[in-house]
Amino acid sequence: MQKPDGTRHNAVEAVLCDMDNTLFDFVRAKREACRCVVDYLGTGDPEALFSQFLRGIHGFEDHENIRDYMSDLGMYEPGAFEVCCRTYEDVKLGLVEAYPGVEETLRCLRDAGISLAVVTDAEASQARRRLDKTGLIDYFETVVTPEVSGRRKPEPDSLLYALRRLDAAPARAMMVGDSLIRDIAPGRHLGMVTAFAAYGDWRDGSPADVEADIVLAEFAELTGHVGIPRR
Repeated sequence: MQKPDGTRHNAVEAVLCDMDNTLFDFVRAKREACRCVVDYLGTGDPEALFSQFLRGIHGFEDHENIRDYMSDLGMYEPGAFEVCCRTYEDVKLGLVEAYPGVEETLRCLRDAGISLAVVTDAEASQARRRLDKTGLIDYFETVVTPEVSGRRKPEPDSLLYALRRLDAAPARAMMVGDSLIRDIAPGRHLGMVTAFAAYGDWRDGSPADVEADIVLAEFAELTGHVGIPRR
């Protein structure tokens, strides 16, 4: 992985941001939501429930993962399942808060005339709720989800859709995200400047063959890399 070198990318006219674990700590909120579900059930392991969402059998936010977990415990019952799903959603959303410096940085970018978009694999309704909750939604000209673009990352469809909406050429745009595979690789493939949100990478290990132009220790470092003095 390439290390930050202080290079400024003054030609950047548009910034595409991943959402979860780039703008806010979503995994922490999700893990706590799983803990609260397990507390309601009175048995089980929060990390085992969290792992259900990582299997790839259902979507990362699909409630069928909770159903499967309850069934494995021999505790599935429609009423209890409904309570678990409601608990999961309420706790998760309640804990979503922007990382320090995110709102201020987005404001600086917007005020400098840089166009902003969110590119996420979350469902549109989930994305809007989280961006509303954090107060960030008004900073973005467009929010691109798989329902809009037709395909999930690392396919480039969502990035290309966002670039078209912003009327931005890839060479004058930046992709910011916490996943080297799902954010950085497609951005590099399109010829964008790439910024790896290392502070949000919760995965074990990093692919050695994917490099980012910039490695961010915090979101606020973005301003320096597009030539805007930090306040």
